[in-house]
Amino acid sequence: QVQLVESGGGLVQAGGSLRLSCTASGMIFSTSVMGWHRQAPGNQRERELVARISSEGATTTYTSAVKGRFTISRDNAKNTVYLQMTSLKPDDTAVYYCATLFDNLFGSGWYYGQGTQVTVSS
Repeated sequence: QVQLVESGGGLVQAGGSLRLSCTASGMIFSTSVMGWHRQAPGNQRERELVARISSEGATTTYTSAVKGRFTISRDNAKNTVYLQMTSLKPDDTAVYYCATLFDNLFGSGWYYGQGTQVTVSS
C-alpha cells in the first residue's frame, strides 16, 4: 500500500522559509513522478499543483505564483521529495500535500498524502 508522509509544516512570518519533506513507501519511488499540491483555506478553494519533478529529478515545473521562490527536489536513495519554500507570503498559507502520479489500468491521477499545514503570518 502506498504511503506518503509529509513533515516540516508550521507557522512562519512573511519573508521566512520552510522546508517540507515527504517520505514514500509501498511504491517504486525512483520511477515515479512526484509533486506538491496545496489547498488554501475556504470551502471553494481547489487543490492546486504547486510543483512537480520527474522521476530522475532532471525536470521540474512550478506554478507561476511560486516560481523563483520554491524549489522541488528529490533523493531517490531516501525515497524522499522536498519542497524548499523561501520568501513566504500570507497567500502561501495552505495545507500542502505530497503526491505521486499514477497511470494504470484503473485510471490516472494523483495519489496524495495526508497533508501538512503551512501558515504564513503577515
